[in-house]
Amino acid sequence: MASCLVSKSLNISSLIGEFEPISLSEMESVKLMNRIDTKYAVPLDVLPAILEAAQSDYYAQEIDGKRIATYDTMYYDTDSLDMYIRHHDRQLVRQKIRVRQYVDSNLTFLEIKRKNNKGRTNKKRIIVPGFDISADTPSVLKHKKKEDEKVTVGQFIDTKSRYTWNSITPHLWTKFHRITLVNKQKTERLTIDMDLVWDNVVSGEVKTYPNLVIVELKRDGNVPSLMTGIMLSLRMHPFKISKYCIGTALTTPCLKRNRFKKKIRSIEKMLNPKS
Repeated sequence: MASCLVSKSLNISSLIGEFEPISLSEMESVKLMNRIDTKYAVPLDVLPAILEAAQSDYYAQEIDGKRIATYDTMYYDTDSLDMYIRHHDRQLVRQKIRVRQYVDSNLTFLEIKRKNNKGRTNKKRIIVPGFDISADTPSVLKHKKKEDEKVTVGQFIDTKSRYTWNSITPHLWTKFHRITLVNKQKTERLTIDMDLVWDNVVSGEVKTYPNLVIVELKRDGNVPSLMTGIMLSLRMHPFKISKYCIGTALTTPCLKRNRFKKKIRSIEKMLNPKS
């Protein structure tokens, strides 16, 4: 896993320490499991300016005294990479299936992310014991307004996704460090992902972008957001990016990737403007 040395050298840890904290329990009201996402690809050296501008209007999530969290994610796909191909081919209705470990809180979830043709993202998840979901282990699907539903991993995937449990296999590790901000009105979340590492378990290829930061604004509809103004003032514009698709394109030889070539070139030009 990449270290936070680059982030610390830019005083990120010190800046995020100046925010008022918000705990996991206080975050319950801003889960935004059904939301609209706006993403930005940002050079690491711009991040301090974003944090300074947001400090008085946002909380920083804190878990056990930590405000920069470690995330490990395994993305699953079919042997033919159907989830990747649907995204590449601009299919509006699509899904991602992943197992994500929130390392600092020692929790691991199987998550199904679904995007509809209106651009909204819906996420369902269950707690699982680890990254290997080949065993049909029992778990619990959490509901906000009704009793918890007991399901197995296989039942969860077969009923909540367009794919069957036995049709998907591990494909891509995605590892990063994350800062999570919440506006003081508790109507939006902002995730800031740094130190990105992609490790393809099929090809064996590894790719890192240590100077890339992916910022994602998550809100329930196009409600006004202070962050969109901050980003505009810094000349940062929305940039549609999927960590799974970019990582897969970068680490899978001979894979169809025409749609993502321009995005990859844009990222590399942004990170290396003099090259």
